[in-house]
Amino acid sequence: MRTIEQPPEITMSTAAFSEIKLQVTGMTCASCVMRVEKSLKAVPGVQQASVNLATEQASVSADSGVTADTLTAAVRKAGYEVATTETTLQVEGMTCASCVARVEKALLKVPGVEGAMVNLATEKASIRALSTVPVTALKAAIEKAGYSAKDLQETKPQPAARLPAWWPVALSGALTLPLVLPMLLQLFGIEWMLDGWVQLALATPVQFWLGGRFYRAGWKAALAKTGNMDLLVALGTSAAYGLSVYLLFEHAAHGMPHLYFEASAAVITLVLLGKWLEQRAKRQTADAIRALNALRPTTARVRRGDREVDLPVEHVVVGDLVVVRPGDRVAVDGDIVEGRSHIDESLITGESLPVAKGVGDKVTGGAINAEGALTVRTTAIGAETTLARIIRMVESAQAAKAPIQRIVDRVSAVFVPVVLGIALLTFLGWVASPVTGNRRSSTPWPCWSSPVPVRSAWPRPRPSWPARGWPRATAS
Repeated sequence: MRTIEQPPEITMSTAAFSEIKLQVTGMTCASCVMRVEKSLKAVPGVQQASVNLATEQASVSADSGVTADTLTAAVRKAGYEVATTETTLQVEGMTCASCVARVEKALLKVPGVEGAMVNLATEKASIRALSTVPVTALKAAIEKAGYSAKDLQETKPQPAARLPAWWPVALSGALTLPLVLPMLLQLFGIEWMLDGWVQLALATPVQFWLGGRFYRAGWKAALAKTGNMDLLVALGTSAAYGLSVYLLFEHAAHGMPHLYFEASAAVITLVLLGKWLEQRAKRQTADAIRALNALRPTTARVRRGDREVDLPVEHVVVGDLVVVRPGDRVAVDGDIVEGRSHIDESLITGESLPVAKGVGDKVTGGAINAEGALTVRTTAIGAETTLARIIRMVESAQAAKAPIQRIVDRVSAVFVPVVLGIALLTFLGWVASPVTGNRRSSTPWPCWSSPVPVRSAWPRPRPSWPARGWPRATAS
């Protein structure tokens, strides 16, 4: 959703300086230009500032540390305003909280971006930026971070899948169960173990077919010179799988060695389970929001003079008289000026019984009129209706982060390199040690840490509760 489109205006002049263009409103004469230029040049780090009265644009050359917020504050301090826009993009490829932090960080680095908020549940990025920031610059920043970005208009509904979404989890679990069963049987004193070649046959499709998504996501993260939980899963399980294959071939003629196929397969199965639960919660949340959007009427019967005409809801203005017939949904928020009836407002209140309404009472767009005809004077339309504000607030609440989640994001940013660094140091210590050690000493670090993504992939309560509560409230 883009309210104002501007041609590309932001260019990087050198590695140390950047050029930012601002759309300044409120200037009327040459003295206004001088006042804005003086205010901008007073900002620390600004090298040059020039203002064009005809185009109402200010071109600023400044250090890379100078942000759009700082320049905007300087213009406002001079008594003028800077035009900003809200842009919403569909982001594909995010898998965990660290992906969200990476996308937000990449967007905030774009000159002219004042704020960025990414919602993992809806896979949307809301960017507040100067009106001169082109959408192409925002998309390029997201793609440079290793993800893909599209306009909301470009997104198309996915075709129905032939197989249920849980089939990878079920198949992975079926292949993993024989591998972990010997450990469970040991609790009852039963010693049994599959042949090593059978273990290899069971673990290989789990590792490279069902777990292929982690290799693809991890490779994208590596290309972006960063790390995420998918990369850690791929490295950890590959270490356990690769060591098992090496030991199997090395000791094939001397009996079966201790293998780790069950560890790699179990980790992948558990993470796939978490991913599936997360996708289900996201899908339920998106379906609930779409269900609320579907409650918005598309047309309204408006009284114009002595006749009534059906108009698109977008053409209704505040003050119009809207006629609501029995059984129709109320098209707009407003006050009743004629008629009496009962209104089903369960979509807002959750109350199943219709509420009696008369002249002077307020009605909410999307509610259902029962038996009587009503005439409503419009008080709110479009994005200002109660239903639209509720949807917008819920989406904003999902995108907002609790303090503990911000701590998790910071930990995720350093978790992968720390774990890989410990594993590398352990391996180098084994190599440098004069005493022959166990070559498996460095494998446990990435393998033990791999179950951590299960927690990251587990569905959060916040995206889940709207999907549980709204269908009850909207069933009417």
